[in-house]
Amino acid sequence: MRVFVAGATGVIGRPLVRQLIDVGHEVTGITRSPVRASNLEEAGARAVVCDALLAEPLARSVAEAHPEAVIHQLTALPDRFDPRKKHLYEKTNQLRTVGTRNLLAAAQSAGARRFVSQSIAFAYEPSGTTIKDERDPLFSDAPEPFGSAITAVEEMEKAVLDAEGIEGVVLRYGWFHGPGTYFAEDGSMASDVRRRRYPIVGDGGGLLSFVHVEDAAAAAVAALERGGPGIYNVVDDEPAPMHEWLPRYARALGAKPPRRVPRWLARILAGKMVAEMSTELRGASNTKARRELGWRPVWARWWEANEPGPCAKRRRTNAR
Repeated sequence: MRVFVAGATGVIGRPLVRQLIDVGHEVTGITRSPVRASNLEEAGARAVVCDALLAEPLARSVAEAHPEAVIHQLTALPDRFDPRKKHLYEKTNQLRTVGTRNLLAAAQSAGARRFVSQSIAFAYEPSGTTIKDERDPLFSDAPEPFGSAITAVEEMEKAVLDAEGIEGVVLRYGWFHGPGTYFAEDGSMASDVRRRRYPIVGDGGGLLSFVHVEDAAAAAVAALERGGPGIYNVVDDEPAPMHEWLPRYARALGAKPPRRVPRWLARILAGKMVAEMSTELRGASNTKARRELGWRPVWARWWEANEPGPCAKRRRTNAR
């Protein structure tokens, strides 16, 4: 199959391009970096230097590739995750709104039959059941900077699912771990944990659903040919509360145990978003993706990537 990948040199794009080529797909990928374009070509893909926010150059690039499917993995997150930064998600929000519209229009014009888009599984409303499925509402009135991010996610998902003449598939990914992520041994989360700047807030009851980058990429490969249009949570099997995963992650890094701070103090020091997510965040169920995409996470539990925490260095071949 001819596959066009937007965001082909990102944390998910890199393993995705490799996996697509390994199973015989013909891949064209875009990147804004000429250096990364050469890396794409070395991996066996056709590389195009292009900005998804520029509609006309993007449309030409997609038309030239004549793809049967388009995969949207565009983000622009900073190297360090700092929820105190007001504009943390601003660039990614733009890619999820303007970039999605541009990419969808280009895919439709080029005659692609399927459009697979990255989304997030940690945006569910923090009420009701603790484990959410795809029918549950998103946290539309979340505190900033997460509120504007969820608004952009909702706009992106609606555009993909409502697009005419193309099958729209949305993959709601959990928190990424593995190489190149915030949770990697050289990532910003690891740095904060080592410096004891990532405390357990309140009861630490907020649930994180993780997914390894290789598993996330494998779900996009599966979604090319399996499952109907719609939304799928792509997460591991075991949502983990902060009070459980954070101490274990610290041990995996050889760090001291995390401090504990009351919720009111976290709100003052780090903001309302951190306090609420640390204590009220909901996990997500991968039942639908397992059933309809035939996808199974190789790292079925958050700690299996590199016992005992989400800081994997090794790479395993994902089961299809």
